[in-house]
Amino acid sequence: MANEQSCSRFFLDRPRRGKLLVVSGPSGVGKTSVVEALSASAEFHFSVSMTTRAPRPTEVEGVDYFFVTRPQFESAVQRGELLEWAEYGGHLYGTPRGPVVERVDSGDDVLLDIENDGAAQVKTAYPDAVLVFLVPPSLDELERRLRERGDTDPHEVLQRLAVAEAQIADAAANFDHLVVNDDIGAAVSEVTGILAT
Repeated sequence: MANEQSCSRFFLDRPRRGKLLVVSGPSGVGKTSVVEALSASAEFHFSVSMTTRAPRPTEVEGVDYFFVTRPQFESAVQRGELLEWAEYGGHLYGTPRGPVVERVDSGDDVLLDIENDGAAQVKTAYPDAVLVFLVPPSLDELERRLRERGDTDPHEVLQRLAVAEAQIADAAANFDHLVVNDDIGAAVSEVTGILAT
């Protein structure tokens, strides 16, 4: 009986370990809105990415990104300091490992907003990560959303739809959960519920 009480006390006294949540989804699915809603809650800490691109006028170092030179970024990759990284538009982007692991180890839930390839890298580096892929209610609805934005020409809309189909097929095989984003509040609730289990 004493041994059972000691064992119970050990598990009750252990600090809660946080979770690493990766949210991905195709262009137009509403990922930014869902991620912003999740980030606004006190339950999640949004991970700040590192990039080699120059800061935009309104961006703040350490808040929007960690801005570094290409040699600094490449050195971080070689030292294994990034959970994931990729090159887009001639610039490198990645997620620093240290701050994420520190927060998770201290009991905080950490949120990453990254693409499919990055999500796969995170899962390899951190197998306990929970990968959530947001899907549209239908491809017709996704097309409608992309066209309503008004900033995308019709040819690019078709390209994004083709990319979305491939991403959804990949996500079905490689993500832990697919969440339909037909309503932002419902999608946020579903993602929050996934982490509660």
